[in-house]
Amino acid sequence: MSSALKELPYDSPPQVIYRIDDHRFVTLERYRDCNHGETYYNDTRAGIRKHVGRGLFENFQGHVINADPSGMNIVLPLAYPDGLICGNGEKGCIVPLWYSTDGGKTFHSKVYMDHSFNAFEDSKRYTVAATQNKLFVVQVDYGDENGDPYVTEYPLVPDIDLSKPYPPGIHGSTFMASKRPGIFSKLKTPSGQDRIICDPSIKPTNPDAPLAPQ
Repeated sequence: MSSALKELPYDSPPQVIYRIDDHRFVTLERYRDCNHGETYYNDTRAGIRKHVGRGLFENFQGHVINADPSGMNIVLPLAYPDGLICGNGEKGCIVPLWYSTDGGKTFHSKVYMDHSFNAFEDSKRYTVAATQNKLFVVQVDYGDENGDPYVTEYPLVPDIDLSKPYPPGIHGSTFMASKRPGIFSKLKTPSGQDRIICDPSIKPTNPDAPLAPQ
């Protein structure tokens, strides 16, 4: 969602759309509707408030699980608003996720979806999960939503940059989920929430506010 404004002008009240536990959650703020706003990661215990993006996290339609008991590893997958046709020609666009290995003090990006023309719809096929030492991106094929998911496993160690070669002795893997039965059934976000939930009945009083400086 592009805008010439530093902040969106809508007066809608903040709402929590994803909760990890009692003090860590993502809020949607200054939104026109559930798909067009600003998202922030909040940790009230650590005093952290990080801008996640505009029209991004709130549009992820898959499952997101933050199951690291230490609280250090966090993942927040992104998408784009419904109906936004992405990219041009045959390339489509790349879609990233945010991950943190220091409890949300800093976030880094990693592409989890390539060549998407409709990231909103495509994101429905993904489950993204962070554990104490791993980041899992689980994908099912089009038309085979009940089939065997394909899993990419990334290492999550302090300060790792997943876009660069891994440090010595650190490695990831890929596998079909059926090869490790039950690996994901035990992974739970402490709050129990594994999807982004937004109340569409909450709306701004100024939905037609201009998106460019006057």
